[in-house]
This record gives sequence, structure tokens and C-alpha cells, in this order.
Amino acid sequence: MAETDPDLNLRAREPVQASAIPPGRMALLFTVMLVTAAGNTAMQSVMPSIGTALQVSDVWISLAYSWSALLWVVCAPLWARRSDRRGRKAMMALGLVGFVVSMGLCGLALYAGLNGWLSALWTLLAFAAARSLYGGFGSAAPPAVQAYVAARTPRATRTQALSLIASSFGLGTVIGPALAPLMVLPLLGLGLTGPFICFALIGLAALVVLRLRLPNDEPQFAARGSAAPYSSGSGAPSDPAADADDSVIEGDPPRLSWLDARLRPWVFAGFFGGHAQAMVLGISGFLVLDRLGLRETPAEGAGPVGLVLMSGAIATLLAQWGLIPRFNLGPRAATLWGIATAAFGTAVLGLGENLHTIALGYAIASLGFGLFRPGTTAGTSLAVTRAEQGQASGIVASLAGASYIYAPALGVWLYGASDWLGFGLIIALCLLVLAHGWRALQADEVLTTERP
Repeated sequence: MAETDPDLNLRAREPVQASAIPPGRMALLFTVMLVTAAGNTAMQSVMPSIGTALQVSDVWISLAYSWSALLWVVCAPLWARRSDRRGRKAMMALGLVGFVVSMGLCGLALYAGLNGWLSALWTLLAFAAARSLYGGFGSAAPPAVQAYVAARTPRATRTQALSLIASSFGLGTVIGPALAPLMVLPLLGLGLTGPFICFALIGLAALVVLRLRLPNDEPQFAARGSAAPYSSGSGAPSDPAADADDSVIEGDPPRLSWLDARLRPWVFAGFFGGHAQAMVLGISGFLVLDRLGLRETPAEGAGPVGLVLMSGAIATLLAQWGLIPRFNLGPRAATLWGIATAAFGTAVLGLGENLHTIALGYAIASLGFGLFRPGTTAGTSLAVTRAEQGQASGIVASLAGASYIYAPALGVWLYGASDWLGFGLIIALCLLVLAHGWRALQADEVLTTERP
């Protein structure tokens, strides 16, 4: 049975103010994001080696993610709007189901290819089809988590709260590459597909905990009747905070667009900065194999690639757990300082000739993106009203997906032609965002002021 809030009847009669989310509940939301982030980065740390073992061009490995990313762009806003009606918990659960099924089927497809049961072409097609389940259904979870947090935190502390949630991705990118080599299980015959099966099981465990421990939060609308919190179909009590937030909405809020004047500067920064980040991630694994001479022994590449990704993840955590709260950075400051740092780190990464320098460059770039992502996310949230948080979170998730439709493949293709074509474009995108943001992003003092 789902957890219920204490003093339910008392709180149902009182107005609920945006306040800190209980630590246990925040830990559960953190776990939902952590599991998917760790699974995806574990996958990314072994995919260059799998592609080499299948004798598939690097570009085709990158393109295998594109259909999933396109589905993410289309579906994330739809799930975000649905979460306004069905509740955030239901969409988080749906996202975890999409993650679990996708990881399991991806592992089976690649296992068949690596064992010669499928040709390389059919293996990639099967992988892309299985991955599309994550783009179509896994995209329900991140906007639901973001909207849940944004609707329950004051404006002055929202950047820190969303940064904490964003840091789950950073921690996931530490855990994923660290565990991936341990999950390569030759004794069980899974080999490089072991991380897929293991994280499918971990995701299933997270889904069970979510269903049992997070209160139901099916929203009610004042214009449609009921004046008190009501129960879900499962009989579990609703979350009173969610009901109070949603009960002030008279009907549905107007539909948000990427071109909404309030969001436009943040959408521009998130779109082009996200493309730069996706290109860095897409190139990094192949860069390690090339610079360390591991193309002939792809199975040995998972370890070094994992170390590089872990260095970046630790730097991301430093940004989101240390720098943002320590210096109380607002959305504009985090975005501009972050994208400038990312540009410098990308230059160091492009110059790296050994594992130490590559890891250092990737860590600096990740530190920058670790500031940039929470900055643009919080800026988008603070630019709109509380009633529009679900739609705003859908736009943020859609922007993140848009970055992975073609940017990783484009970066890898340019890198294959010339190292500096790939890295030069990434740096140019970062500088474009910096120049635009300096001129167009709203001041932090204005964004974080409480409004009626």
C-alpha cells in the first residue's frame, strides 16, 4: 500500500504552501532519475566496444539512438500535460516501465548480434526499435519528477532543488560506468550485454519501490467539482500537497509553446547548449579508443571509457552539489558560467593524447555542463507560473531529447573527418549560447523574487 502523509485530514483543510519536500520523498524522486541515468551511461560506456565488435561504423552506432531521441522530443510534452491530469506518480511509473522493457530488449538484440544470430544491420535495427520504447515511454518520468519538485519549492530555492534532482544524472554517470565493467559477465555468457540486463532488473526494483512508497497525487481541478483530496483507484490516499497546488487551477492553463516570449531565451540556450553537450558525449568514447590505440581490442575499451565518463560525472556532481548551493547561483549565472567552462573543457579534451588529459578535459567540460543544465532548467521553470510547471518540464525534457536526434552522429561524423571539425563546432555552439545568454537571459534577482 502506498505511503500516506501524516495528519492527512488536518492538512486537507489547510492551504498548502510551497515548501521543502520531505527528505524521504526527495530521495525516492532522486532514485527514479538515478537509475535511468546510470543505466543509460552504462550502455554508452559499452556501445563503442559493441560497435567495434560488430564491425559497424561509429556513425551508425550514434544514429541508432536518433529515432529514440526523436520520439522523446514528441512524447515528453504529451506525457507532461498528461501528468497534470493523471498525477506525477503515474507518469514516473510509466517512464520506469519504458526504461526496464527497453533495456531488456536492447540487451537481447545485441546479444543475438554478438553471437552471430543476427547480422550487424538487423542487430542495429532491432536495437533502435527496442531503444524507441525508452524514447516513447521513458520520456514520461523526467518531466513528471521536475514538475513535482518545481510545484513544491519556493522560487528562491528552486534552482537548488532542481539542481539536486539534476545531480541524480551526475551520480548516475558515476555509477553507470563504474558498474558497467563489473556487469560484463563472461561466465554467464552475457559479455558486453550484461549491463543492459542488470539495469533492467535494477529499474524493476525501483518501479516496485516507487509504487509502494510515493503517495498518490491525482490532481483535482476546482472548476470540476470536488473540494477535498480524493483517493486513486487503488484506494491509496492522494498527496494533499498536490491537490492543493492543482485545486487553484480553473480549467486547463493555456498550452505553452517553445516560442513563448517568456521561454524563448531559455529554449535557445537549452537547444544549442544541449547540442554541444550531446556532441561531447557522442565523441568521447570513440576518442578514447582512437587516442589509446584500442580499436583492435574493443573489449578492453569499456574500462578506459568508463573512467573518462566517471571523471566527468564527478565533476558534474561537484558543480551541482558544491558550486551551485555554495555560491547560491541563480539560473542566469549558472547558465553563463557553465557554458563558458564547457567551451574551455572541450578545447582541453580535443588536445588530449593520453587518458589523463582526456579525462581532465572531459571533467572540465562536464563541470561546465553541470552548471549549465540546472541553470536553463530552473530558468525555464521560473519564467512561467506554478500552474504551467508540467508543460514547462515537458519542454525541458523535449529540448534534452532534441539534442540527441542527430547531434551525437554529426559530432562523430565531423570528428571522423577531422578532430577539430567536431571540437570546433562544439566550442562555437558554446560561445554562441554565451553571447546570446549575456544579452537575453533575465537577471537572477528578477527571476527568483516571489510572486503572488
